[in-house]
Amino acid sequence: MTDVLPQAMTAIEIRTPGAPDVLTPVSRPMPPLGADDVLVRVRAAGVNRPDLMQRQGKYPPPPGASDIPGLEVAGEVAAVGAHVQRWHVGDRVMALVAGGGYAEYCAVPSPQCLPIPMGLSVEEAAAMPETFFTVWTNVFERGRLARGETLLVHGGTSGIGTTAIQLGRLFGARVFATAGSASKCAACERLGAERAINYKTDDFVEVVKEITGGKGVDVIVDMVGGDYLPRNLDALAIDGRLVQISFLKGSHVELNLNPLMRKRLTLTGSTLRPRTPAEKGVIARALEEKVWPHVASGEVRPVIHATFPLRDAPLAHAELERGQHVGKIVLMV
Repeated sequence: MTDVLPQAMTAIEIRTPGAPDVLTPVSRPMPPLGADDVLVRVRAAGVNRPDLMQRQGKYPPPPGASDIPGLEVAGEVAAVGAHVQRWHVGDRVMALVAGGGYAEYCAVPSPQCLPIPMGLSVEEAAAMPETFFTVWTNVFERGRLARGETLLVHGGTSGIGTTAIQLGRLFGARVFATAGSASKCAACERLGAERAINYKTDDFVEVVKEITGGKGVDVIVDMVGGDYLPRNLDALAIDGRLVQISFLKGSHVELNLNPLMRKRLTLTGSTLRPRTPAEKGVIARALEEKVWPHVASGEVRPVIHATFPLRDAPLAHAELERGQHVGKIVLMV
């Protein structure tokens, strides 16, 4: 079933790898719709660091994915494939995508769609899929964070960080965070962090040990990598888990296996973009069951730093690169 659809759409193209100004509005053909796909009329699209890396030529889309950047969208269903049963034209949805989000329309494998809870704005919805999918699969599935445990979130004011703080506290953990200024630390604590540590003025390892009575934390979610690895291992408790989701300070590290063995630590990590629609669908259903009721009730909300029109994607990327944001940046389509 379809509405009357245009033949072409406006999208943001990466003209050539480079600075934000290589992002260019263009007219593109409508994306092809597979039998298991949903065509979303995009009203808003989230901006994420992988988009910046793709723009710089450092993170190409996986085989078969659109070359248009953008990993999360929100809007209405404009058409459905022949095999799609749950979704119907007009449904309000948000979705995780492997590419193609910076456009007026985006084809999405149907398992990767989620309903937009009542009371949630479209820009809030667009700010959720990438971070909520990432936090759920890494902190709660791979990191096995349990009620009563302790969680340290690096980059507490990022989209991932603001989500991890809220979900960690929601499910009964003591949450600590790191951030790079007093104002960012205050923002983390307003979101539910028991203590936010300014990594520019304090040693997070020392502070963590002090506030946990020398024990250390049970789970760390880290996007820094590099020389943070040995410090993270030092900050973990016995049987602690370090979950690596990115490596802003580098992926090549030197690992001392002694603390890993002595403290029975788990070092793990994952990426989301290359996973199959079925694998992403499993995460989506877990979020819908366990997290979405708390979003609908207002207990959990994405944090929006700024919104930009789609054509101002270069300004949105420049703002994200400035690093002064608290929460997400969203393009309005």
